[in-house]
Amino acid sequence: MSNKAAGQPSKPATMVAPKSTPPRPTPSVTTSTSTSTSTKMHKRSRSGCFTCRLRRKKCDEGSPQCKACKHLGLKCEYKRPVWWSNNEQRKAQKETIKNIIKRTKLSEKTSQASATGPESPPGLSHSLPTSATYSDVTARTRAVSVDSQYSLEYDFNQPPVHEPFDLYHPQVFTPQFDSHLHYQPYPSTPYEVDIKTERQMFVNDVPTRRDSSISTFSTFQPPPSHESLPPLPEDAWVQEDIYEAHGHLFSPPEEGLDFNFFDFSHGPPHPSHPSVIQVDDCDRPLLDHFIDNVLRLIFPILEVNQHGSARSEVILPALESNKCYLHCCLSIAAIHLKSTQGIQGEQIDSDIMRHRYATISELCDALNRDTDHVQILEATLGMIFFQCSVGRPDDCLPDIPWHQHFQAATSLARKLELPDAFGHGNNSQMHPPFNMTLTSWIDILGATMLGRAPQFANTYRDRHLSASTSGLCELMGCEDRMMYLISEIACLEALKLGNVLDDMQLCEHIKLLGQQMDLTEPPPGAVDLPYSSTGAIRPKQLSRNMTAMFRVAARIWLCSLVPGSSKYDQSMMDLVSRFAALFEFIPSGPDGFDRSLVWPLLIGGAHSTNSSAFRHVFADRIACLGEQAEFGSFGRMVRLLQEVWRQSEEESKMGERQNVHWRDVMRQKGWDFLLI
Repeated sequence: MSNKAAGQPSKPATMVAPKSTPPRPTPSVTTSTSTSTSTKMHKRSRSGCFTCRLRRKKCDEGSPQCKACKHLGLKCEYKRPVWWSNNEQRKAQKETIKNIIKRTKLSEKTSQASATGPESPPGLSHSLPTSATYSDVTARTRAVSVDSQYSLEYDFNQPPVHEPFDLYHPQVFTPQFDSHLHYQPYPSTPYEVDIKTERQMFVNDVPTRRDSSISTFSTFQPPPSHESLPPLPEDAWVQEDIYEAHGHLFSPPEEGLDFNFFDFSHGPPHPSHPSVIQVDDCDRPLLDHFIDNVLRLIFPILEVNQHGSARSEVILPALESNKCYLHCCLSIAAIHLKSTQGIQGEQIDSDIMRHRYATISELCDALNRDTDHVQILEATLGMIFFQCSVGRPDDCLPDIPWHQHFQAATSLARKLELPDAFGHGNNSQMHPPFNMTLTSWIDILGATMLGRAPQFANTYRDRHLSASTSGLCELMGCEDRMMYLISEIACLEALKLGNVLDDMQLCEHIKLLGQQMDLTEPPPGAVDLPYSSTGAIRPKQLSRNMTAMFRVAARIWLCSLVPGSSKYDQSMMDLVSRFAALFEFIPSGPDGFDRSLVWPLLIGGAHSTNSSAFRHVFADRIACLGEQAEFGSFGRMVRLLQEVWRQSEEESKMGERQNVHWRDVMRQKGWDFLLI
């Protein structure tokens, strides 16, 4: 997803210093003048490149490269890079930039020394092309910078002229050190080697995607400082020291994330291993469409928490090694292609049914063999969950209901002992299995679709009592303890529908669950806009906001279980109004997260009245989504709410103010939706 979600408040205009190059100081400028000039403060820019912001240097915001990055041979990035959201990657990037600057400065000194004549000392390094100047076809050299003393017309054959050396003046030529004893102890010339690693993905032996990275091995050691000068830290940046000492004066940094949180079934990714996906030529457009257009819709919260994780650690490894999973994704791609581009005809329907049948056939064969349980579970969960991101509500092609697929998934999860893999107690070092986390999400919210208790309700209850995490917040955005309470409400509703509890017992359980929800309430001010000072999404703040919406929706659902309750009760209308007020803290539009809130929107909308503020805000959110509001679980939820509201209005006209339950409407229409 893009870094700037729709609905984000626009940035205030900032004044930027003029881009004209200041006049160079002459060699006669004194030390005090130079020092006062270098310490002169300037107004910080919020729209500079991320490289200058990481170095805490002023950026002139030049396009396509700013002057600082061009002069130092750095990669100028205006689009928010991957390493910006992670503290460890940011430190590593800072070290990489420092090394590139060292090599650039060293290369300049070497070129200047080589131009002074045959009696000049040898250069201090012999460096290969760096990551900023490497080319796959021909080697490039660093272009002449705007602030360089040399130009293309400079005559290198003229005898060198050296100005008086000034230790504190950065603009003079490097003095001659031929007879200086300070540089005699060096036995050999330092060197550097850049190693480039490439990763290529092939589809039927055809290259489709290429990634590369460069690491540097260097023997360069900085020369010892002169005894008359005070010693300096080897890698100290003045701006970094100031930031660490006075960090409270700056905007809060991005939140750190654990990029190794889940235990993926394919293990950690191997950057040096190319992804080779075998697919027929006729199905290659479907595979390309899935990777380019469908993949980003499936795990939007995981993508925010761990950028690129859904692609590199979940989808691509499964496409490469799991044929059943591949057929499932091709069927999903055909459904998305049909619904978004309006393609009609026998060919697209044939592609959908062909790959759907191939998926089920592969599943049945694997189940009969009783082998490859991990691959079967992976493909089964894909058939259930991927369907929530594509398709229109009026799709009429035959398919197996999702809850029948889920029965097989729960059996496989038990056979693989995934519930036990969660462990017992609050073990912060344990990585929850990704497939079990996805199974839990479908289990808890899917149980509300059927009016049943979740299959692993006892597991969630144990984890709630031990305050353990299952990865639900990192995968889907709602905190784990809130999802555990939703599981308890589903169990309570199943007991109510089965007439197991009388009214007094039911109200007592409702009261206890309400008290448990009170314990999950955040402190005042915890719900806030999820944008950082740079305009990027703050994942943890987004999870707090989404959890707040799930919490209010769960309260609405819990209150609806009270005997004789109605959506026209004042307490219920207050809860719905409180729910509508939380919309402003969730980014809207195609790049927003409304499609990740299908279940709370269903609960809140089903209990809203005709005059409720929820319906007006909800209509605006649908308009912001555009065509994407018609697809997947969100489109099915909108269709269901419209039918619920229509039947409620008809009963109101007849003088009856009864609650129309959304589950009854689904049964009347024959809809078997999984609205999560």
